[in-house]
Amino acid sequence: MDLDLNWKPGSARIHTWIAMDKYGHLASMLNNGYGWLPSILLDIPNIKEKLSDLCEFIDGDSSKYINDIDKMGSYLIDLYSSWVYKNYDNKKMIIDELDNELKCGNRYSDAVIGAKMGMFFFQGLEGHSKGEDYPVGYDGETKMGDYYRFIVPTVFLTIEDIPIPLRNYIVVSDTLDFTKDRLLDNDKISEYFPRMYHD
Repeated sequence: MDLDLNWKPGSARIHTWIAMDKYGHLASMLNNGYGWLPSILLDIPNIKEKLSDLCEFIDGDSSKYINDIDKMGSYLIDLYSSWVYKNYDNKKMIIDELDNELKCGNRYSDAVIGAKMGMFFFQGLEGHSKGEDYPVGYDGETKMGDYYRFIVPTVFLTIEDIPIPLRNYIVVSDTLDFTKDRLLDNDKISEYFPRMYHD
């Protein structure tokens, strides 16, 4: 299904987009099939292809842009999915696994987003049914599609690290602070992120 203003979340419609908070911190946003994308983003012609270019750069898979970024920082796990990590006894087990992936050089590890790229990582709550997935460590009420803060970097990526042509596909919030805001209401995604980045 094309990414446009008629697009709606669904379990097979997994997309990643990049967001900036009011202080310039950058985050990778994975909707996990159930999270909305900002309407300002969906209104851009051919945004699916342009988002692919941006995300491939972030992942180090781009044939158009070289990514030699290494912030040489670390990462923290904030909230995590009760559904994805249902077989893990505690947060330490998740950290140990991610630390091992970093040590082994797994460049697709979620930890790379924080430690190497210096980005926050938010994910949409998923699961097979309502209430099956919730963010462990969060006391408030949540629903499928809400974005929870999974990875927190210790050193931050800046917009100057992103190739100029790709900056135009980053959505910006004038109210959020990724260092403090841990849970984003899925119904308000377009309110949180009303505009695109521009120099």
